[in-house]
Amino acid sequence: MAKRIVVDPVTRIEGHLRIDAEVAGGRVRKAWSSGQMWRGIEVILQGRDPRDAWLFTQRICGVCTTVHAITSVRAVENALGLEVPINAQYIRNLVLALHALHDHIVHFYTLSALDWVDVVAALKADPARTAALAQGLSDWPNNGKSRFKAVKEKVQALVESGQLGPFAHGYWGHPAMTLPPEANLMAVSHYLEALDYQRKATQALGILGGKNPHVQNLAVGGVATAINPDNEATLNMDRLYQVRQLLEEVRAFVHQVYLPDVIAVGALYKDWLAHGAGVMNYLAVPDMPLDTAGTRFDLPGGTLFDGDLSTARAFKGFQDPYFRDNVAESIAHSWYEGDWTRHPFEEETVPHYTDFQDEGKYSWVKAPRFQGRPMQVGPLAQVLVGYALNHEPTRRYVDDALARVGTLAKTRVVPAALHSTPGRHLARAIRTAVISDLAVKHWELLVANIGRGDYAICNPPAFPLGEQRGFGFHEAPRGALSHWIVIRDGQIRNYQCVVPSTWNAGPRDGKGQPGPYEAALVGNPVADPERPLEVLRTIHSFDPCIACAVHMLDPSGRETVRVRVL
Repeated sequence: MAKRIVVDPVTRIEGHLRIDAEVAGGRVRKAWSSGQMWRGIEVILQGRDPRDAWLFTQRICGVCTTVHAITSVRAVENALGLEVPINAQYIRNLVLALHALHDHIVHFYTLSALDWVDVVAALKADPARTAALAQGLSDWPNNGKSRFKAVKEKVQALVESGQLGPFAHGYWGHPAMTLPPEANLMAVSHYLEALDYQRKATQALGILGGKNPHVQNLAVGGVATAINPDNEATLNMDRLYQVRQLLEEVRAFVHQVYLPDVIAVGALYKDWLAHGAGVMNYLAVPDMPLDTAGTRFDLPGGTLFDGDLSTARAFKGFQDPYFRDNVAESIAHSWYEGDWTRHPFEEETVPHYTDFQDEGKYSWVKAPRFQGRPMQVGPLAQVLVGYALNHEPTRRYVDDALARVGTLAKTRVVPAALHSTPGRHLARAIRTAVISDLAVKHWELLVANIGRGDYAICNPPAFPLGEQRGFGFHEAPRGALSHWIVIRDGQIRNYQCVVPSTWNAGPRDGKGQPGPYEAALVGNPVADPERPLEVLRTIHSFDPCIACAVHMLDPSGRETVRVRVL
């Protein structure tokens, strides 16, 4: 007999996401993905000055701040046909790369690793054997016996105190936790180190963006980061070299710790390479532009259908009609008035809550479609599209990582293994390594251009009478993000955000096609329905982010107030 599992909210990453799974015979038979909070920023923007939209949209979330800001200014620039100075492109590229480096490190270590790593089991590890394991994966300086011995003692002290802190409420001892004790201890040690490298990436971003979260240096037409090598109050060489130093430290952590750790987890959980594929249509957008108009990019984007690399088709620029004309959203199962599928320029945002209905409306999230088909977005889409389009760094890192997984797992591992729950983690680590290399390249491009005496940072926009339509996209850490704007007589008439978590977390559409979360869960093993660790593993691998919560807790963790929007 089937059993219904409800995970609400999905914690450790984000609240407001509810997953319902119907389990029979130890496997998920059917699933529903439901966003439990309304965003509503599109309504707030109506009638406002398009130059202010980026300041509002980056408040959609406390994590996805920078990505909405950049996508918003690109949408307005697209509507006006406005190019930006090359310095502005490079500075934006660096800000976005640093945000991605921070975000991916946080996602694996802080938000997902504990789905695979048993912290308590690390107490059984031998520090000497842990050092041997870690040094076989990487020459990271902290992979020594003394470091692992100290971490083991720290965890032991936490357990004996009864105060597990960030490690409380984990599924410790779950039968699906099968890492050797030494691998657990290595991962816990790197988990603690990762906290420092998250900070370094954010520190570098703050130098360029003014602060984080919610950067202050963007403008429609460029950036507000004044450049003058001889002025202490502007972006000068001292600040640029601070950014370079921090970037190099984060890059070393990515190459020597993050990527090897994910390779090890993939190899030691090789059975999971058969689970979690779901929707195998992929969509990624190009990013890190190399010219003022956005026609050449260091990161490719495009589409891929049915997991077939030969179907890859590239998006060629910020004006690409293949992207512009094929995006639509369905509200057949979403809490909005109506039952339509529309292009974002033609959408409206009228909330209409009806409670959770299995066969009716059950989510605040809309269901985006490309050419009428559900698409998976995120690092896996980015890596597969890049691999299919012969992007040299992507192919090099993918081939090397799969070979290392295969060596550790003692089996041949091919690119098709990426269509899986561990595959998403591996793709994210590969993507992070590629971005860390490109960030150094774009730092050098910026410095070289400044050295030629070019300090230009912004082309002021002009808003003609009449109507202009535009779209902007950015390949955010969680996947393809796009904003769509209709401007009339200098004011916003309509604004829609089609975000990565709507592509992935969206409900069924009018044709009954499930979204990527829902499809990926079907067939997933569930050893203990009372502790659905396997459900969380697959959902967390997407890096879900629905929106920010408003809540308050006292020091002991008790909720003191709840704000409910009716």
